[in-house]
Amino acid sequence: MEKRKIKSKAWPEKWYEVNPGCIVFVPGNAREYKTGTWRSQRPLWDNKKCIKCGICYIFCPEGCIRETEEGYFAADLDYCKGCGICAHECWPGAITMQEEEE
Repeated sequence: MEKRKIKSKAWPEKWYEVNPGCIVFVPGNAREYKTGTWRSQRPLWDNKKCIKCGICYIFCPEGCIRETEEGYFAADLDYCKGCGICAHECWPGAITMQEEEE
């Protein structure tokens, strides 16, 4: 039985050739774009209520929640879009969403 080679198109050297006007020119450059400026609310942690379970970390769709040296959690506000999923999933109620100040 003869194996057939699958022909595939090579990706263009620059992404803008695929999608003109797209801001992503190089794969893997998401860290360069500070998306936290999009949010209208920010998460605030109350460490007295926090039980250090990490549910906020698990459910964050942006992956911007990190564990602190004390074992609590905090969002990297350069990338947090303020979706509120962390606050919604925090069953001890340690996270509240606060309106962003200008």
